Amino acid sequence: MKKLLDLQNLDLQIEKFRARETEIPKQKSKFDIHKKRLGDELKESEAKFKGLMVEQRKCETDISASQEEILKKEGQLIAVKKNEEYQALLHEMESIKKKISQKEDRILVIMEQMDDAETRFNEDKQRIAGEEAEITSECSKIDKELAVAVSEREALEAQRKPLLDDIDPAHMRKYDRIRRAKKTGAALVPLQGESCSGCFMGITAQNVNEILGGKFIPCSHCGRLVYFPTKVAEEALEVTEGGQ
Repeated sequence: MKKLLDLQNLDLQIEKFRARETEIPKQKSKFDIHKKRLGDELKESEAKFKGLMVEQRKCETDISASQEEILKKEGQLIAVKKNEEYQALLHEMESIKKKISQKEDRILVIMEQMDDAETRFNEDKQRIAGEEAEITSECSKIDKELAVAVSEREALEAQRKPLLDDIDPAHMRKYDRIRRAKKTGAALVPLQGESCSGCFMGITAQNVNEILGGKFIPCSHCGRLVYFPTKVAEEALEVTEGGQ
C-alpha cells in the first residue's frame, strides 16, 4: 500500500511538471503579440517615409512633364498667326507654370516632412530594436525555465521503475485504469470520516470497515481507491522496524 502511495505522489509531481511544460510556453504568446505590434509599428513608420519619397518623385516627374509641355507650346507660339490663338496658348502656359509652382511648393513641404519622418523612423528603429532585444532575452529565460521543468520531470520519471517492481500487479492495473479515466489528480484518496475525500460522497459501513482493515476499496461514486492513512502509517512503521 505504501509503495503505491509513493508511486502516486511521484506521479502527481510528474503531472505538475507536465502542466508547467504546457503553461510555460504560453508566457511567450504575450511577447509574440508585442513583437508583432513593434514590427507593424516600424513598418508603418517606414511606409510613411517611403510614401513621401514616392510623392516627391511623382511631383518631380510631373514638373518635368509640365516643363516639356511649356517648351512644346512655346514652339507653337511661333506658328500661331491669330491673336486669339496666341493668347490662348499664353493662358495655357501660365496655367501650367502655376501648376509647376504648386508642385515645387509641395516638394519643399515634402522634404521637410521627409526629414521629420526619417528622424522618427530612425528613432523608432532604435527603440524597437531595444525592445525586441528585451523580448528575446525574456523568451530565452522562458526557454531555460521550460528546459529545467523537462529535466526535473524526466528525473522523476526515472524514479518510477524501481517503485513498480514492488507493487502488486493487480493494484497497479486498478491504479492505471483510474489514472487514465481521471486524466489528472489522485487515484488513491484517504478515507474522511465515512466519506470518500475525492468526491465527498458517503461510503457504506461494510466498505468503511474493509478500508479501516487496510484494504483499498473503490468508491462507488467516483471510482477512486479509498484507503485509511493510519493503516498506511502503521505498515510503514512495521517495515522500518523490520529493517532495523
